[in-house]
Amino acid sequence: MKFTKMHGLGNDYLYVYGEVPEDVAELSVRLSDRHFGAGSDGMIFISPSSVADFAMRIFNADGSEAKMRGNGIRCVGKYVYDKGLTAKTSLAIETLSGIKQLELEVVDGTVRAATVSMGTAVVGEVQALHADGAAVVYTPVSVGNPHAVIFVEDAEAARRLAELLER
Repeated sequence: MKFTKMHGLGNDYLYVYGEVPEDVAELSVRLSDRHFGAGSDGMIFISPSSVADFAMRIFNADGSEAKMRGNGIRCVGKYVYDKGLTAKTSLAIETLSGIKQLELEVVDGTVRAATVSMGTAVVGEVQALHADGAAVVYTPVSVGNPHAVIFVEDAEAARRLAELLER
């Protein structure tokens, strides 16, 4: 299997042009392993689309499928342009969160920057979850993919909370 490893602001994925294989969850887990695989946050498959310029599907390192990744879709734009799959600098990409618009900045035939219109953020009602006996208050926010926004006092508090919640 041929893939390209790319990252956007540290989110690294393995990019594959082609159809999603049947064993994609197992494949994503195996190849994403940072000790025995290529090491990544997951895999992104790029393919032709009947409703947009290209389609993308995202599989996390744990094998689950994600709806959207802002950093990932920007890398998709660079991938398809730099690999000669398109000459367009304005692209529509089909995702599980709908069609997203990408704008590519090209300098001397190479993509130097990409921006994506993620749409309007949808903010939910404040909620709480319990982790390790502590209540953690968060605000659900979706920009095509779900996020939990938590306000903290300082960087140390953020690190402690991240360690608690990542598992």
